[in-house]
Amino acid sequence: MARHIRRLLIVGLVLLIAVPVLAILAYRVVAPPVTPLMLVRDAKIDYRWAAFSDIAGDAARAVIVSEDQTFCDHNGIDWRQMTLVLEEFRETGRPSRGASTITMQLARNLFLPPSRSILRKMVEIPLALGIDLLLPKRRIVELYLNVVEWGDGIYGIEAAAQRHFGKSARALSRTEAARLAAVLPNPLERDPARPSASVSQRSRRIAQDVRRLPQLFFCIGS
Repeated sequence: MARHIRRLLIVGLVLLIAVPVLAILAYRVVAPPVTPLMLVRDAKIDYRWAAFSDIAGDAARAVIVSEDQTFCDHNGIDWRQMTLVLEEFRETGRPSRGASTITMQLARNLFLPPSRSILRKMVEIPLALGIDLLLPKRRIVELYLNVVEWGDGIYGIEAAAQRHFGKSARALSRTEAARLAAVLPNPLERDPARPSASVSQRSRRIAQDVRRLPQLFFCIGS
C-alpha cells in the first residue's frame, strides 16, 4: 500500500510539472483558446487575437512602462521589488504596492483562477519562472497583450482597440496606447475612451516615458 501511494505521489508530481511545461511550450506557437478569467466572468466574451506585428509598437512599450519597467532585465520575477514588498508585509501586515511583473500577470491569466491568496502567489512564481525560461520576451508580451482584460468581457488589445477606439490594434496612436496601459490596474472601473482626470494624468506620464526611456524595450525588438 505504501509503495502504491508513493508511486501515485510521484506520478502526480510529474504531471504537476509536465502539464504546465507542455502548455507553455505550446503557447510558443499557439494562441490560448480561453483563460480561467474568461470562464468565470458573466459578460459575453470579446476575445480577438492579434500577432505582435499587427499591434502598434507603442502599445507594447506602454504596458512595459506602466506595468513592468524591468521586464527586459529580470527572469520573470523582479526579486528586488519582491523583497521590498515582503519586508513591508512583515513590518506592517499589508504591503502598499504589488511586485507582479508582466510575466507573473501572464502566468495568472493563462493558468490560475482569479483570487488573492498566498497559495496562488506561491504557484504563480514558478509558473512565471518557467514562462520566462521557455518563451522569448517578445512572445511573452504578445501573449500578455492578447489575454489581458480591458473591460467587462473585453480580452486582448485587438478587442480593446475596436471597442474603445473603433480601430485596429495596429492603428493605435501613442496616446491611445498609453490610455489602455493606464487603465490596466482596474480595467472594469476605468475607461480609456473617456478617461478620468487621474487616468489622463497617468496616461500622459506613460506616453512621455515611452519616448524618454527607449532602453526599456531592447528585448522585444521594438
